[in-house]
Amino acid sequence: MRVHICAVGRLRAGPERTLLDDYLQRFDRSGRALGLGPVTVHEVEDKKGGGSDAEAILLERVIPKGSIICCMDERGKIMPSPDFANQIGRWRDDGRGDLAFVIGGADGIAKSLRAKADFKLSFGAMVWPHMLARVMLSEQLYRAASILAGAPYHRV
Repeated sequence: MRVHICAVGRLRAGPERTLLDDYLQRFDRSGRALGLGPVTVHEVEDKKGGGSDAEAILLERVIPKGSIICCMDERGKIMPSPDFANQIGRWRDDGRGDLAFVIGGADGIAKSLRAKADFKLSFGAMVWPHMLARVMLSEQLYRAASILAGAPYHRV
């Protein structure tokens, strides 16, 4: 199952980019044997300032057709890492080809796109900058692959 991170904004060089690249590389290596990956990052920018509705149109263009859509949303479900790993495993085992995680911009994800989501996931009640949300998601993807592989990275 291919994984896509569809996000508003460009992540420039810096510590967040270094962490993101490191965790995605780890996920790609560990996930391959599990039928997970690779991860592709799709970045969109609304240069006209149309807000979340305009961003939703751009995001929908980069989400592969037939993908499971998981919106990263403060109103979403809060899950422990093992449950997140098991959810990814179920989607994979259901034979779905693509899983798209959607990260909105400053105004979040438009209601129209949230309504199309198969799943909404939250990292808690706090709002996180989209750059850190990408890093946190990439780490959780790597952790999920480690859990599914039975590796010792995640300890309960």
